[in-house]
Amino acid sequence: MAIYSIKPVELSNKTEYALLALLELATCYSKGEHLQIREIAVLQNIPSRYLEQLLATLRRKGLIKSIRGAKGGYVLAREPGKITLLEALNCMEGLDPVVSSFDYHHQTVEGEVIQDVWQEARQAANAILQKYTLQDLCERRASKERRELMYYI
Repeated sequence: MAIYSIKPVELSNKTEYALLALLELATCYSKGEHLQIREIAVLQNIPSRYLEQLLATLRRKGLIKSIRGAKGGYVLAREPGKITLLEALNCMEGLDPVVSSFDYHHQTVEGEVIQDVWQEARQAANAILQKYTLQDLCERRASKERRELMYYI
């Protein structure tokens, strides 16, 4: 019997770049530092113009704050441990984790069963994304960097 798997849900470039930018800001948070667009763009190889749009969205949605002036930049609006990956994803993709666009009035019993299982899968994915925070990403990155350093020694 063959085992099949569905194509994995992929992050859009927009969400991936936003998460990379948030990760850089989370790294600076404990030091009280801020980052400018060009710094984030260089650190994560993100086009500056595109990053500018993403940061504007993150600012409007309340995940980051901007600091004005020549030495200005961006900082997280809250501690990295208080910003979940689900929140960042919803911010960038405009998703509502509980609303389904499926019309229950125009379907068969079979369609309902399929939608029930699909809803369960989405809820499982949302639960995982809700569980992880930007702080978790920072810790995982540091752990991987330590392992790579040990590998090269």
